Amino acid sequence: MKWVKLEDIAEVIEGQSPKSEFYNSEGLGIPFFQGKADFGEKYPSVSTWCIKPTKIAHEGDILFSVRAPVGPTNIANERCCIGRGLAAIRVGAEIDRSYLRYYFSKVEQKISDSGRGSTFNSITQKDLKNLKIPLPSLSEQRAIVAKLDRAQRLIDIDRQMLAKYDALIQSVFLDMFGDPVRNEKGWEVRKLGDVGKVQTGKTPSTKVPEFFIGDIPFVTPSDLGKREISPTRFLSNEGLGYSKSVRKGATMVCCIGATIGKVGIATETSGFNQQINTIEWKRGAVTDEYGYIALKLLENEIKRNAKSTTLPILKKSKFQEILVPVPDIKSQKHFTEIFKKIDSEIKSAEQFMQKSESLFLSLVQQAFSKT
Repeated sequence: MKWVKLEDIAEVIEGQSPKSEFYNSEGLGIPFFQGKADFGEKYPSVSTWCIKPTKIAHEGDILFSVRAPVGPTNIANERCCIGRGLAAIRVGAEIDRSYLRYYFSKVEQKISDSGRGSTFNSITQKDLKNLKIPLPSLSEQRAIVAKLDRAQRLIDIDRQMLAKYDALIQSVFLDMFGDPVRNEKGWEVRKLGDVGKVQTGKTPSTKVPEFFIGDIPFVTPSDLGKREISPTRFLSNEGLGYSKSVRKGATMVCCIGATIGKVGIATETSGFNQQINTIEWKRGAVTDEYGYIALKLLENEIKRNAKSTTLPILKKSKFQEILVPVPDIKSQKHFTEIFKKIDSEIKSAEQFMQKSESLFLSLVQQAFSKT
């Protein structure tokens, strides 16, 4: 098997963030992606644009996350500006782009483990360029891609089913309560701070690595956007003491940067960083399930309330002033019952997807077993 350096088969473009005055959220210029937080399943989601880009990725380039987390990839589906959390990889004629991306998924953990920094890893431009890549013939590469694409399609089908369940929950909410922005059903409207305990997170000192060795979830914006949060970082009990703690069932909301407005539900007692505001709903006033979906549907309102000087930011003082309709608790509890029934179906669908993902990972390992 022939092995080559990444720089021998692809151009590696290091990201560089433009000056903040060139950012905007109005769609002026070209999309600007800063890091993993902008990634989707395959293509990034646009929330910020740039009128004077510094480093540019072309449509079809692999976008590689070079800062924690190190290793995840997406595909640029249009010309875009990339910040310092990303590198663009533009493949040459000797290598199939999908083959290279699948190989990255195989060695992602190894790449991450080799990253520099005690707590929040990064990979240098030099290390990325020197990354060794196995290079069989193009026909062999394409055979591997065809096999893995078939397995990937199973995962895509499972994801589509999960998306339909998520849409069903929102549809039930809108049918029962209406749009929380327009409040066309005339429910009582109250401030978030009056119906729950609002907190802004805090990151423990990264100079104490022991704070980040434990099993308590430490949630950051890249963990949000899905119904239940699956964090990649964890805290010790001592570390949690230097962060902020929130109970299971609380709603977590990103309130700064490109992913402002993304929400999730805490699956257990968790710590969270300063980019996130949380709300623990008051018992008897708002159920966790109603509150979560209400804030999910209020995402654009959250963005509208954010200041957009350097980066969009919604401070705790303004976040807790946001108005939310509060229907009678009996109706909320009825919605919670429906939510939990659909949620049980979602968990079954997630188990199917986990099996599909396990099959996919097994095939990836098999495909590159000789490398």
